[in-house]
Amino acid sequence: MASMDEQILKAAKEIVVKFIETGRLSPSAFPEVFQNVYHTVATTVAAPSPPEPEKPDPPKGKKR
Repeated sequence: MASMDEQILKAAKEIVVKFIETGRLSPSAFPEVFQNVYHTVATTVAAPSPPEPEKPDPPKGKKR
């Protein structure tokens, strides 16, 4: 599972770095924010996928 951990780490790092690059986050806040982002990504990856929403039937109307 090291590969999955590496992917989570890379994704979290890329997200936080992007926030820093866009000016939405100060580099001094990196440690705290990184922990939150890493936890969120890891939780999302570990969560079961939600069921696919059912597509509604096409509306019944007059045929041309």
